[in-house]
Amino acid sequence: MTTSQSRPPNPTPTPTSIPSHATRASSFNAAAAQYAANRPSYPPALLDAVEEEAGRSLTGARVVDVGAGTGISTAVLHARGADVVAVEPGEGMAAQFRRTLPGVPLVRGNGNALPLAADTADFLTYAQAWHWTDPAHSVPEALRVLRPGGAIALWWNTDALDVEWIAGQNERMSRFFGVDAAAEKRKTADRTDLADPSGRLRFARREVRWSRRIPVDTHLANLGSHSAFLVTPEDLRTSFFTDERAHLLKAFPDGVVEETYDVLLLVALNT
Repeated sequence: MTTSQSRPPNPTPTPTSIPSHATRASSFNAAAAQYAANRPSYPPALLDAVEEEAGRSLTGARVVDVGAGTGISTAVLHARGADVVAVEPGEGMAAQFRRTLPGVPLVRGNGNALPLAADTADFLTYAQAWHWTDPAHSVPEALRVLRPGGAIALWWNTDALDVEWIAGQNERMSRFFGVDAAAEKRKTADRTDLADPSGRLRFARREVRWSRRIPVDTHLANLGSHSAFLVTPEDLRTSFFTDERAHLLKAFPDGVVEETYDVLLLVALNT
């Protein structure tokens, strides 16, 4: 990511170029274990909302979890009683998935070209994954694989920016990357026209708040598992996290952070 051209004296070192979309997408493979160990999961209320918008239960449904990564979303869908097949393009992420969920079917592929037969799924889910697809391809692919009356559900854990310490951290990340980090995180999830510019899918939008309490170092490892940091040079990344750890320990002297998320959910039916 680029930095601002007008810099204050003694600026914080920042990344100097914008990595490609493909580079950022593939960056997770080398950090799959870190991703699996530190990324947040999703609350039961999210799946309740998916079911309400879809008008049917996940229990017993044929669910394709696209961009499944290390299996965080797949695990909660499986625990709900869904018959889940996971789709994941990355070799490292897929290997971690198989270690985590050895009994759940996984196929290699991506949302732009699903390796699945037509009319075979009741739900297609994309947890933190839709923005890695090209809707010009992923929308018709989703509609091809979904059965009539099936549902597509997209969701993202996003930071609750009305929480003071989270807003402060986002401001520091914005300065570090030279962009508005909060706006970037919400851009895709917050607007249904970006989810499907063609307008073929009519999305209902929901928001679910939840939180988790974790050690400061787990929180920092969670941050570090995001692609923006994974593609940042190690010295700059280390410098940021050293400073950020000091900020957090001032706010949380007991070393335990309460992360608060607003899960942004979009659900559309194949009518």
